[in-house]
Amino acid sequence: MFNKIFRYTKRSLARSAENSLESAYQAALTIKNIEIEHFQGKKISSQNKTHSERVFDYFQGELHSNLRAIDLKLSQFKTSQYFNNLVSSNSKQNHLHENNYITLSQSLIIEKLNFIDQIVSKYKQESDINAQKVSNLVKETKNPIIDIAAGEDKKLETVSDKTSVLPRSFLRTLGKIKDEINPDSKDTEEELIIRFRRSKYKTAVSVKFLLLLIIIPILVHNISKIVIGKAFVDPYFANHQEIVFINEDLQEEALNELRIFEENIELKTMIGLIPQLSPEERESTIQEKAQEVAQSYRRQSSNAIKNIFSDILAFLAFAIILVSSRQELQVLKSFLDELIYGLSDSAKAFLIILFTDIFVGFHSPHGWEIVLESVAHHFGLAENRDFNFLFIATFPVILDTVLKYWIFRYLNRISPSAVATYKNMNES
Repeated sequence: MFNKIFRYTKRSLARSAENSLESAYQAALTIKNIEIEHFQGKKISSQNKTHSERVFDYFQGELHSNLRAIDLKLSQFKTSQYFNNLVSSNSKQNHLHENNYITLSQSLIIEKLNFIDQIVSKYKQESDINAQKVSNLVKETKNPIIDIAAGEDKKLETVSDKTSVLPRSFLRTLGKIKDEINPDSKDTEEELIIRFRRSKYKTAVSVKFLLLLIIIPILVHNISKIVIGKAFVDPYFANHQEIVFINEDLQEEALNELRIFEENIELKTMIGLIPQLSPEERESTIQEKAQEVAQSYRRQSSNAIKNIFSDILAFLAFAIILVSSRQELQVLKSFLDELIYGLSDSAKAFLIILFTDIFVGFHSPHGWEIVLESVAHHFGLAENRDFNFLFIATFPVILDTVLKYWIFRYLNRISPSAVATYKNMNES
């Protein structure tokens, strides 16, 4: 059954990648046909137009619509290919068969990607992201190198890097007034549109990368948990029925549950809810409940072992994404900096107070106890009260120190008004 699910998943991923690439290829063909039929085979631009402004605006709309479709479908193609590469074959025979299929179809994939690259490269200024993605897919790279700010420095300068003596809000306002009253200002309408597009692309790349960081580790965790459970853990527990509890805490929970069941039977008998049971019936009922409890805690024990291995693999997948996507990580850092530092002073102060009260405040030890108990239960570890007390006594203090250093080192220089608002809100 697992092999059927495995093969169905591979076929679905391959079919999704093929459909996405075909849609992108058809969108590129549409652009090519417009060029041939209405622009003498040349680029769709105002320099080559032979129609009125309204007709040209229509073709421009079709161009941008198809370029966006290419961008979306290539992203879907890349995602499907990435997940398809994560799935491995169970047998050598299937592996050789799939490799032959990939070798036969790879030439067609490269041909379509080259054609898309030829079309999109003509409109690199309008759709620089699309051309870069296609070029990298042709080169068989795993992750696209996204050039968000054409003409900018390779290293994105974040808000936290731009510290000065005066507050940034004051300098930004002065710069805006200067650009507005200066007739020779370089901020033309075209540059403002380009700046908006860069911001839009940065947001899109950051959101996609965040979703990638969340979805892929979750998928790896669930898939590996199923595979490891079917292949190793479940057969081991089936062959060793004597293994029920992997730590003393689970055994104590089972004993308490069974003790509560016995007391519940006695209570219901005394108040007349159930008839009086003979010693044999009472023992049989308790034995059935004990078997049910044992099966439940055996599943918990096996599930805890699965969580250990699947979490390790999910963490490795998360680390691989971070290491192999350094430029996307840099774009994400720039996006988060602008998002956080772009908040109003009251919003910054509110978030800081909310964070400190939850994680390092007066009531935070209770929350940390729940977190530590949940982690121990997730991995099947016996709860260590001494470790919990030591962790609660040290980690929130370290976290509070790091937060205060960030406020003093960065926030106080970038937005001193936010720090003043935070102090006033915290003292009131």
